[in-house]
Parts: sequence; structure tokens; C-alpha cells
Amino acid sequence: MVLPLVDEDKPKCFLCHIMFESIKELQNHQKTDHADFFEFHENEQKREPAPGDVSIF
Repeated sequence: MVLPLVDEDKPKCFLCHIMFESIKELQNHQKTDHADFFEFHENEQKREPAPGDVSIF
């Protein structure tokens, strides 16, 4: 199936796939509707290798 390239330049929310006319509208949408998702991931400061990851020097 081939989809048309209509509205390719409009920003799209990666969580609910709604398209917006501007980046400001997208930012307001994410701050209001998906605030819990972003707060959870902002507070997640633990960055370390997963078990089984191998580092090659």
C-alpha cells in the first residue's frame, strides 16, 4: 500500500499520531495531554549499560 505525501511537513505527535499545524500546537498538546509520560521520562536519570551489553575498547 502506498500512502500519499500529503501533510508531510506538519508536526505529528509520536504518542497518539495526531497531526498539528505548527510546532507550538504540538508542544502545547504534549504538555497537556501527555504530561505524565514526559514527567516520568525526565525523572529517569539512571543511564547505565543493560545486563549483557559488551563494551569494546
